[in-house]
Amino acid sequence: MVIPGYDPEDLNDRLEELLSERDRETYLTPEEQAQYEAGENLVDLLSTDDIRDLLDEERADT
Repeated sequence: MVIPGYDPEDLNDRLEELLSERDRETYLTPEEQAQYEAGENLVDLLSTDDIRDLLDEERADT
């Protein structure tokens, strides 16, 4: 999934950082977790709403 205004690699790196602080099971199904562990990008696995939620939570924490 491409999100206008964001470099996919930078966004994926930031999502990895944010999810390392949270429970991945909240955002990823077991199948998605397996895909992630096999090398799939979080940008491709997370829904648009989940990505927005993670980024909004980050902004709220600052």
